[in-house]
Amino acid sequence: MTTTTTTKKTTKKVSKPIEKLPNNPFVFEVLDLVSRQRTKGNKIKVLQEHRDPSLDAILIWNFDDTVISLLPPGEVPYDGYDEQTSYSGTLSTKISHEVRKMHESGNFSLGASDTQGRTTIRREFKNFYNFLKGGNDEMNNIRREAMFINILEGLHPLEAEVLILTKDHDLESKYKITKEVVAQAYPEITWGGRS
Repeated sequence: MTTTTTTKKTTKKVSKPIEKLPNNPFVFEVLDLVSRQRTKGNKIKVLQEHRDPSLDAILIWNFDDTVISLLPPGEVPYDGYDEQTSYSGTLSTKISHEVRKMHESGNFSLGASDTQGRTTIRREFKNFYNFLKGGNDEMNNIRREAMFINILEGLHPLEAEVLILTKDHDLESKYKITKEVVAQAYPEITWGGRS
């Protein structure tokens, strides 16, 4: 009679180190890195490491139900004179087209390497109060929408996409991030009572 012994090998999962972003990353870079993390703990670490007032503003605008956008929901109309001859549609569609081209070419012009001279959410977030109830309610809606479009046109296409998703409280449709994760990463944020 032969006895066989089987031993179970236990393999320990070694988690990969969290990718480093350049200094002053774009908001979309941070959100993308958060999305790629498999654990809630790593998502929280990324948010804490890259905390910035502009990221706070985007996350509060998106996740706080009492933040009311004064911009119309959905597609952003586009009527830029320079590109009317070569493009028609909405700015949202144009941005989606630009993002698709970036994916196809594999060139995202990330962080400091953006050579297009585009602005960032980090620089523009100080103007966001104009788009929210209680911020600049006296502003004419046509002026408000024109200002929003001007900001979008100056942003990196992926930053513009983040802003469009945020105005509709819809970041979760693209990025794997929840209010619960944000609340745990930034416990000092008070939710509610904003409008």
